[in-house]
Amino acid sequence: MSRNTLAAWIIFLAGTGLVVLYYFMTVPGASPEVVTDVPGEAGGPRIEITIAGEANGTVVIELFDTLAPKHAERIVTLAREGAYDGVVFHRVIDGFMAQTGDVENGKLGSDLSRAGSGGSSYPDLQAEFSKEPFVAGVVGMARSSDPNSANSQFFIMFDAAPHLDGEYTVVGRVIEGIDVVNAIKRGADGRNGAVIGEPDVMQSVRVIE
Repeated sequence: MSRNTLAAWIIFLAGTGLVVLYYFMTVPGASPEVVTDVPGEAGGPRIEITIAGEANGTVVIELFDTLAPKHAERIVTLAREGAYDGVVFHRVIDGFMAQTGDVENGKLGSDLSRAGSGGSSYPDLQAEFSKEPFVAGVVGMARSSDPNSANSQFFIMFDAAPHLDGEYTVVGRVIEGIDVVNAIKRGADGRNGAVIGEPDVMQSVRVIE
C-alpha cells in the first residue's frame, strides 16, 4: 500500500469515527451530558418554594429543562396552577432525601395516610435519565417500580446517593436555601421515612418569571 493510499484510509477512518461519535451524542434517547457545575447557570426555569414547619424559609430550585424537559415542564405547570401549595413533605429520610409533591393525597389538612400514593390529573411521564449524579441539593422525580411512572412528586437530596444515578430522572437542583432543606422535619425510623404528626409543608410554590 502506497503512502498516499495509507494516508487516505487514515483520514477516511478518522472522519467515520467523528460521524459515529456525533450520531451517538445527538440521536434522540442518547443520555444528555452533565449540566454545568456552577449552580444557577444551567439557564432553566426556577421555582421558589416557601416552606413552613420545623424548617422555615425559602428554597429556590433551578430546573434542568435541557436534561429533563418534560419533567421540568410538569413542575412548572403544576406550580403555576398552585397545585403544589399546601403539599407536605410526607417522606423524609435523614442522610438521604425529603420527598413531596403529592398534589392528590398530600395536602395539609387532609387525610395524609395515603400521602405519597398519588399524583396529578396529568398522565405519567416517560423517564428522562441523564448522566447528572444524585448529590446533595439535587432534585429528582419520584416514581414507582415502573421507570416511566413519575408524575408530580419529587425529592430533594440531603447527600449523595450513587445508587440512584441513571435510575431516576434528575430534574433540577437547589441554588438557594439549602439550609432550609436540611432543616426539614425527618420521618420516623423503621417506617420508610414516613413523617409522623405534623409534617413540614410547602406553603407556596411559584415560578420565578
